[in-house]
Amino acid sequence: MARRRASPDRLDRTPGKAEALDGARVAATAAEAVAASDLVVVCLLDHASVDDALADADLSGKDLVDLTTGTPEEARARARWVQERGARFLDGGIMAVPPMIGVPGSGAYVFYSGSPAVFEAHADTLAAPAATVYTGEDPGLAALHDVALLSAMTGMFAGVSHAFALVRDEIPPKAFADLLVGWLQAMVPYAYGVAEHLDSGDYTKDVTSNLAMMVRGNATLLRTAEEQKVSPELLTPFMTLMARRLADGHGDEGTTGVIDLLRP
Repeated sequence: MARRRASPDRLDRTPGKAEALDGARVAATAAEAVAASDLVVVCLLDHASVDDALADADLSGKDLVDLTTGTPEEARARARWVQERGARFLDGGIMAVPPMIGVPGSGAYVFYSGSPAVFEAHADTLAAPAATVYTGEDPGLAALHDVALLSAMTGMFAGVSHAFALVRDEIPPKAFADLLVGWLQAMVPYAYGVAEHLDSGDYTKDVTSNLAMMVRGNATLLRTAEEQKVSPELLTPFMTLMARRLADGHGDEGTTGVIDLLRP
């Protein structure tokens, strides 16, 4: 979900913030904080920040949980880095915006991957700020789940932006938003159809709008954008892939075959 990290100019981590926390003990350095507990939870701007913060820390015998947003390979590299220092590792991907954290029923959760022993040992603590979802022993799986969901969200944002650009001068935005939310909710089960196609290998199963029809319909979307004086650049990359798949002779499929064009 949306941005989770504070911008560098905010003072979220000044010492004074800790004064309002009952029972909190303030450490002068990251190394001092690490020494104070067997469980170390890190959530910083990027992986370079984690390197800097933990450069002088003795991690031997510790359990390190890294909630810093990163790639699967960064998480695997961090796991090796931690193991070389005599510690156990768990990576995390936060699926929430800050106001959702620590709020029961908010829908916030965190993907975790890496040492199952670490996850089990600290299950109650990890569940305090948000629900937990353990994705497997491969340290990169939490980041992969995280980034895949964020990528889908980004694509949705692109479509929403294009839609509002089309109607902005002619339809009240709030009225259109009601229609848009309802329409997108109705389209969400499309993901289950894609999963079924990928599992079965049959990209034509239960297809109601085939690729040949959709590519033809794309022309209408592009003409409308031109009429409304809206750039089609948010739509054309996907449309180009659809046309390529159609040209390869897959007109009776849905759009699942586009996935094959994205992979080597």
